[in-house]
Amino acid sequence: MARWGLVIDLDRCTACQACVVACKHENNVPFSTPETSARGRLMTWIQLVGVEMPGGATATMPMMCQQCDRPPCTDVCPTSATYLNPEGIVAQIYPRCIGCRYCTNACPYAVKLFNWTAPEWPESMAPMRNPDVSIRPVGVVEKCTFCHHRLQQAREEARAAGRALAAEDYVPACVQTCPSDAMVFGDLDDPHSQVAGLAASTRAFRWMEDLGTRPKVVYLREGE
Repeated sequence: MARWGLVIDLDRCTACQACVVACKHENNVPFSTPETSARGRLMTWIQLVGVEMPGGATATMPMMCQQCDRPPCTDVCPTSATYLNPEGIVAQIYPRCIGCRYCTNACPYAVKLFNWTAPEWPESMAPMRNPDVSIRPVGVVEKCTFCHHRLQQAREEARAAGRALAAEDYVPACVQTCPSDAMVFGDLDDPHSQVAGLAASTRAFRWMEDLGTRPKVVYLREGE
């Protein structure tokens, strides 16, 4: 059983936001208006945030669900709408979500987003929605799931071909789209994988790892 993880090299990241756009289109994330953004209700599963690094330097980091191995959000959900699946992905069951937002308050990374308004797209863009991803109703919490639908599709295609699922069969949209190859995705439990090697490097760190959440999104420091 794989344990999927993501490594982001901050030396390679140019903050172009291609990952943000890819995530929105792949996962049917609705647009936010300037008014809703001004009220702190921006709906985007990946954000580019500026953070202060040790030593006083600043960096721009792509911030999405950190897919914690010990996620505090799952402990407080009264309906089990969010849970840690066997492959390490913090998954969402949207029909179970009652919008209590306990999980958004428990998440220290502020990457679980409450959908305040019904999703809408311009008429010209409606045909571009991804049929493999559900449209979430108003009043539920949304988040990155490492494009879990892509894992399901890759598993079905491998089964149809009569072979085992290979790690390279499953790549989230953000990783596929990154023009500078700043993102590396794969099985953290495979010691021979590129992602496991990078996660064990001296440049690697996990954001706010002192909280004990054990994130599976790993960053590589700049300039080392």
